[in-house]
Amino acid sequence: MCAIFGMFDLQPDDPLAALRRQALDLSARQRHRGPDCSGVYADAGAILVHERLAIVDPGSGAQPLRSRDGGLVLAVNGEIYNHAALRAAGDYDFTTASDCEVINALYRGAGAGFLSHLNGIFAFALWDAQARSYIIARDPIGVCPLYWGHDASGRLCVASEMKALADLCADVAEFPPGHVYDSATRKLVRYYRKPWRDYAATRGHLPAPGALRRTFEQAVHRQLMTDVPYGVLLSGGLDSSLVAACAVRFARERIEDGDRSEAWWRRLHSFAIGLEGSPDLAAARIAADALGTVHHAFVYSFQEGIDALPEVVRHLETYDVTTIRAATPMYLLARRIKAMGVKMVLSGEGSDEIFGGYLYFHKAPSPEAFHAETVRKLDDLHSYDCLRANKAMLAWGVEARVPFLDLEFLDVAMGIDAAAKMSGPGRMEKYLLRAAFEGVLPREILWRQKEQFSDGVGYGWIDGLKAHAKNTVDDRAFAAAASRFPHNPPQTKEAYLYRSLFERCYPGAACAATVPGGKSIACSSPAAIAWDPAFAASADPSGRAVRGVHVSTARPEPAVGASFDKAAAAAQRCLLPKAAGRVGRQTMASSGIELDHTDTVPSTAPISTPTSTSDG
Repeated sequence: MCAIFGMFDLQPDDPLAALRRQALDLSARQRHRGPDCSGVYADAGAILVHERLAIVDPGSGAQPLRSRDGGLVLAVNGEIYNHAALRAAGDYDFTTASDCEVINALYRGAGAGFLSHLNGIFAFALWDAQARSYIIARDPIGVCPLYWGHDASGRLCVASEMKALADLCADVAEFPPGHVYDSATRKLVRYYRKPWRDYAATRGHLPAPGALRRTFEQAVHRQLMTDVPYGVLLSGGLDSSLVAACAVRFARERIEDGDRSEAWWRRLHSFAIGLEGSPDLAAARIAADALGTVHHAFVYSFQEGIDALPEVVRHLETYDVTTIRAATPMYLLARRIKAMGVKMVLSGEGSDEIFGGYLYFHKAPSPEAFHAETVRKLDDLHSYDCLRANKAMLAWGVEARVPFLDLEFLDVAMGIDAAAKMSGPGRMEKYLLRAAFEGVLPREILWRQKEQFSDGVGYGWIDGLKAHAKNTVDDRAFAAAASRFPHNPPQTKEAYLYRSLFERCYPGAACAATVPGGKSIACSSPAAIAWDPAFAASADPSGRAVRGVHVSTARPEPAVGASFDKAAAAAQRCLLPKAAGRVGRQTMASSGIELDHTDTVPSTAPISTPTSTSDG
């Protein structure tokens, strides 16, 4: 991953040399994302700057990438996992072995309509110097961050992180995932559209036995594409352990040449962090020993975490409580990983949103409500877990990849009827996923209850943060929180502390509006608060807030495994005609889901995007 900065809609009398210098200076604020080298392109219509973290083709893949004739100029932050197949399908004259150059090739062949062919994570700006036009696009889920806005002269600017635009653009906003902006039409268009967003399209559907596991293994295999040392984040939870188990299987061969030669780094390294005695450190050691990874466990102190908070908020560009709780140990871990020479890691984000893994999903009143919430959670991931994993790791120049959000796997997993995903008494969250990988992990890992990362690093972390905020934030100041922060006013002293740190770095209403708000319990969306009357009274993003479900507040049921065939058979019983499919739950009409929208963006108008309202 890298960082990009772009400036467009330059006018003939603009001072190009001064603007080029300004672009370089602003891009330098995000150079932690790409410390290996910088590149710049400038002409009378556009300026593009790129800060590179060299992962694939470190020898010749420097950016901005230009076509052989010089007509196309491309700055990309991301990875295109199916680039080899896309290269083979056309006759474009490539100038590098970079995976990202296929974007130029596809644009040259099909214009802006090529985005549905990409399987990857990306945020890019492409300047067509011959047509004097440009396109800006972001990956479907928003794994890669992207912001945009206008400077005082009306020039459109875009950057990987808000810190590059906060002082420049009064209308700075997040560029929405799954969208493309084409200067030729001045329209922002959603290009990512999937039938599975509507529950009716998934009703009665289960994947064939083995398909879920096979598709996920293929996703991990694709994302091992690298020419530099890599590893896996291993918390000892289900998701990171499955990623590690699949990675171990493929680590000995080189993905880049179709597994025909020996990998450059054959031993898989795994990394974990926590407070002394944390649940994650203990579970990660069990998983690592079973899988045979070279495991590195790091202990951080509570004071070390407190000391890091200002920098965490500055790097993450958020004041969301759960994001900062979880990002702080991840930020500390990234620094240790970078010190070992590792530049890329695989991580387990996305599984809980796809399979309803958060503990509040136990209270979902119907398959329709369950499915609608998973769609909402995926829509909001870019503001929460994707933002955390991307920015916390890249604060130290380490790229995080997320196989659960691979687009091919997403189609399979989100196409499953939510009736088969539902949890409840005697049925653990993510039951289908666990059963699909029966025998791959130790049972105490495969059937370990969901722990949110900010809980798993040690319960004392969250409790200590609350106590620290209580002692730090003055009662009088907190009482006036709504006056000081009229947008998303903080509801707790902990939230007030983070909001204050955010305002120091990113003052102004536009910056504040890039962070979503709303009540949450155990990372729910505000809509799911209605699932249980107790939720509103105990709303806290920690998983321990779901009383009677989290093991700290309920007697745990015995961990009972099952083969996928048995799990599928049980799930099939849920997929009976509509009345039987309620599995004893009260019917509730599913929420409406926005499928599509097209926005027209005037050249100098403030850019506004829908604000997310849940916590990932």
